[in-house]
Amino acid sequence: MAIRALTARKLPRLTALAARVLGDAAEAEDVAQESLIRAWRQAPVWRFGEARFDTWLHRVAINLCRDRLRRRRPGDAADLDALVDPGPAPDRGLEARDIGDRVAVAMAALPPRQREAVVLCHYQDLGNIEAARVLGVSVEALESLLSRGRRALRAALSDLVP
Repeated sequence: MAIRALTARKLPRLTALAARVLGDAAEAEDVAQESLIRAWRQAPVWRFGEARFDTWLHRVAINLCRDRLRRRRPGDAADLDALVDPGPAPDRGLEARDIGDRVAVAMAALPPRQREAVVLCHYQDLGNIEAARVLGVSVEALESLLSRGRRALRAALSDLVP
């Protein structure tokens, strides 16, 4: 019962985190599931009070994403142009989807550490202190990563802002 409750609460957020970092839904599901498996295996030795469980779980997921990104060969990485259909939208109602696709491409173009910082703070709603712990950096370093990531996103998406 406990594993079902844990999985129901944590799997969607872990999957979303991994999808944004990796840009691949199937890989994201694998990472999220592996993160929960590792949590279950480590449960007997977990030392309550040393770190928040969510912080630790996010760190496991980020590390698994990094491992997968390192294993990718240049030809294996998803072509950024393939993420967005270059043809005209068949319906104006799809504008939000088009914008979402543009944001996904801009996120994928960020350096990995900047992308991780933006995903943790803006998509996973972690505070700076907790996100810094997940990434294993100081709060100042996290804020620098966020600043550079936001600046790059702003430049890449500048035509979307009136």
